[in-house]
Amino acid sequence: MRNSVITDPFVPDMTKRIPHTSICHNLLIFPIFFFIHRRFIETALALLLIWSPSISAFALAKPPPKADISLFPLVTKGLEQPVFVTHSGDQGQRLFIVEQAGRIRILEKGRLLPTPFLDITDRINFGGEQGLLGLAFHPKFSNNGRFFVNYSRAADGATVISEFQVSDTINLAKPAEKILLTISQPYGNHNGGMIAFGPDGFLYMATGDGGAGEDPGNRGQNQTELLGKILRIDIDHGAPYFIPQDNPFATQQHGQEIFAFGFRNPWRFSFDQMTGELWAADVGHYRWEEIDRVEKGKNYGWRIMEGMHCFKPSTDCPQVGLTLPIAEYAHESGRCSITGGYVYRGQQIPHLQGTYIFGDYCSGEVMGLVNNRVTVFLSTGLRIASFGEDATGELYVVDHGGGVYRITGPPAAKLGQAQSSHRKSELPNTTHGSEERDLFK
Repeated sequence: MRNSVITDPFVPDMTKRIPHTSICHNLLIFPIFFFIHRRFIETALALLLIWSPSISAFALAKPPPKADISLFPLVTKGLEQPVFVTHSGDQGQRLFIVEQAGRIRILEKGRLLPTPFLDITDRINFGGEQGLLGLAFHPKFSNNGRFFVNYSRAADGATVISEFQVSDTINLAKPAEKILLTISQPYGNHNGGMIAFGPDGFLYMATGDGGAGEDPGNRGQNQTELLGKILRIDIDHGAPYFIPQDNPFATQQHGQEIFAFGFRNPWRFSFDQMTGELWAADVGHYRWEEIDRVEKGKNYGWRIMEGMHCFKPSTDCPQVGLTLPIAEYAHESGRCSITGGYVYRGQQIPHLQGTYIFGDYCSGEVMGLVNNRVTVFLSTGLRIASFGEDATGELYVVDHGGGVYRITGPPAAKLGQAQSSHRKSELPNTTHGSEERDLFK
């Protein structure tokens, strides 16, 4: 089924609230005692934050000084549900924008070219969380013209990893494809979709757990299935590819491509340009969004854990052998679906150097990890579908509503209505109950 328009996904039930009668009563009498007992209250609150097991230490960060950022609009018209932006590594001034419907567009010197670089809309199952989801250029693209995509197949929604090549015309790809890998999808959601080359030259791919809710097949933990994983293959050897010898399950009959497992729906991962570390954002279920630093062979917990919390079973879950996320945040204030980003290694915003930048699709906030603690840098009003990185390490925000913006430092250029208020704040880590939702990611 092909849809030309994607409706907003199911959103958590934000109407559920803690009864507030007693809270209002306390607010009436609180000012009377505040000044008398201020020192006592400050001490008690500090002790409470240290003691309370329900508050993550990652939520207690203070914003760094001079951490203001802005968004500069590069294109806000002419795109259909963009989901990713990247560069080709050929030192050109082109950015490649992935449209979920099945096209790759080129933005060159501030101009969106009218002819797509690649158009495979006839091969795509476009709608909901499916479509053209990932793009990666070969590290030697300027010499060999090879690039790779991740898309949902029109016939059955299966995940397809395919190779294409540029034509003799530099801004146009050949339509012929070479299919490298096909992964059946039992449901239409949780497709993952990110692909990228690592510093080792291998192609990495993210897959979701297959969808529905609560991973009914426990695929994230199944080491013989490719769903709910980060995969790694060698596309320069073998037919159609070769399994790296140090893949953790390289010697078993099934699952040889697995690099790491235990993911729900990793929506965007990236490699730190300086350290080579692999960062991934895994979309949560009911309450918690998580950030992982991914290492070979490790188990990141889903569906045993959601973030740092037991999920199935809900209490006393076995955690031996699991790698917990380095950060998490709760579904609150409109937040409900993490969008992974990049460690900033550009030169234009010195105060962001070394900071992992990410966001939330629902709240439209751009966030960062400061000393492994979640901090909100900017509220945008955008539906943040992805971040992107250019060859110089500068970062971009992709608005699923149809825009691409460059992250800049203050003072900002005039952004018009696309730019909303600056915001530096701690990220509260309390949660209200919410219903399971199938977001675009």
